[in-house]
Amino acid sequence: MPKVTIKNLYSKTIHCNSKTEKLLDILLGETDWMHACGKKGRCTTCAVKVLENWESLGAYSEAENRFINLGKLPQDQRLACQVTLTADVVIETPDASKLPHLQYS
Repeated sequence: MPKVTIKNLYSKTIHCNSKTEKLLDILLGETDWMHACGKKGRCTTCAVKVLENWESLGAYSEAENRFINLGKLPQDQRLACQVTLTADVVIETPDASKLPHLQYS
């Protein structure tokens, strides 16, 4: 099964149980991750910065394209609530999505 490595959380690695889970569900299973809209793609709080294996997250969703066109989602980021992992990926928490009670590396 795929794994997620969060580089700026001291390279924390999360092993996935399935290839059908949304990335946000995988992250929330093992760490706190900012999210505000109920996994509906209506905000950008769950954004992840993709460092390696971009292709393992599939094509942009309609919600992601909307935020990119509005200039609210940088090209190197994806919405964790909108993507399903198909292979290993290395990500980091963008500065705007960092939670104050977590220590980042």
